[in-house]
Amino acid sequence: MNQALKEAQIAYDEGEIPVGAVVVCENKIIAKDHNRVELLYDATAHAEMLVITAAQNHLGSKYLNECTLFVTLEPCIMCAGGLFWTQVGRLVIGAQDKERGYSRFNGNILHPKTDLKVGVEANACEGIIKDFFKKLRGN
Repeated sequence: MNQALKEAQIAYDEGEIPVGAVVVCENKIIAKDHNRVELLYDATAHAEMLVITAAQNHLGSKYLNECTLFVTLEPCIMCAGGLFWTQVGRLVIGAQDKERGYSRFNGNILHPKTDLKVGVEANACEGIIKDFFKKLRGN
């Protein structure tokens, strides 16, 4: 999660919503990225979607069932759908997203074999998001 937080900080510094994601396979980071929605003018360029594609390319496979995805903020329903289709083995979430997180809409959208852990480094993950929006709003 520390590496995902570093990615979130890069996003923050670039003016992106500070979400970072990392995919680990066999104890090795095979993909890492952060939100790039503003930079790429692409509403789908969420950190999770970017690392899913990079990890699939790295492995030469459409499935990530042997991988763990660490993400600083609970994925939206789009990203959770991507995690379902890739059959990610484990999902580790930092902070919950009570407004736009997938669990608000459908808590069962992840693949049934995906192991889920929520709340890892939650305070740090939540803090960077809150600070970003506080700064954005000029508070």
